Amino acid sequence: MLCAFDQLPDHARIWIYPSQRRLTADELPLIKEKITAFLEEWTAHGSDLKAGFSIPYDQFIVIALDEDAQSATGCSIDKSVHFIQSLEQTFGLVLLDKMNVNYKNEGDIVTVDLKNFKKSAKSKELSSETIVFNHLVVNKSDFDNHWECPAHSSWHNRFF
Repeated sequence: MLCAFDQLPDHARIWIYPSQRRLTADELPLIKEKITAFLEEWTAHGSDLKAGFSIPYDQFIVIALDEDAQSATGCSIDKSVHFIQSLEQTFGLVLLDKMNVNYKNEGDIVTVDLKNFKKSAKSKELSSETIVFNHLVVNKSDFDNHWECPAHSSWHNRFF
């Protein structure tokens, strides 16, 4: 069951799928339509899942699930991953690469692999004040308050 993202509770479970690039103006409405259709049909053991989504910066697909009524199961999570894989294939995106890091640089969102992020931190091209995106947040409250943060407030801090 589709629900507005901002109406989901703070404890709603979050999955973040960062794209390596910004979605185009042509892709965005099609992707929103596909996510809407998926979430309207998403179930766990035959029960509807109350979920919503957001696409911040036209680059990050964020799915939130209110598990009060029905929790996600292994099968329902597998369905969501297969759905994300279908978006990757259809639109030529990389959404599941956990070795990519996203950060802000002069207002732009930069995507680099972890190795290059470490190198930039070590060479002081980036600082612990660099705004990073912490894709390890687990609930909507953490997403709202700690997803976009200075590197020193995230797991990224270990590289500075």
